Amino acid sequence: QVHLVESGGASVQPGGSLRLSCAASGFTFSDYYMNWHRQAPGKRRELVASISSGGHIHYADSVKGRFTISRDNAKNTVYLQMNGLKPDDTAVYYCSAALYNTLWGQGTQVTVSS
Repeated sequence: QVHLVESGGASVQPGGSLRLSCAASGFTFSDYYMNWHRQAPGKRRELVASISSGGHIHYADSVKGRFTISRDNAKNTVYLQMNGLKPDDTAVYYCSAALYNTLWGQGTQVTVSS
């Protein structure tokens, strides 16, 4: 059975850091493009960062220089290191796995507020 389970969301102050994790099971993780998305209240879900099976990385302009995506194929896990967090980063963060289909996790809440 396919699972993507995000963790690491929390409430932090502006300027703080968080590391999100997404643990995968039930499919060949190393073959898949892994992505982080976010959805803020009243807004559309947006792609934040992605990493290919070969390690090619893409970031949304809004997070470049602050967020770092990485993957550990031995642990079937993708990470999102988030530094310099801003209130506009407040959202539910989802990971997805894409190849011939797209698989989604349930999301983890990140709140940035003073």
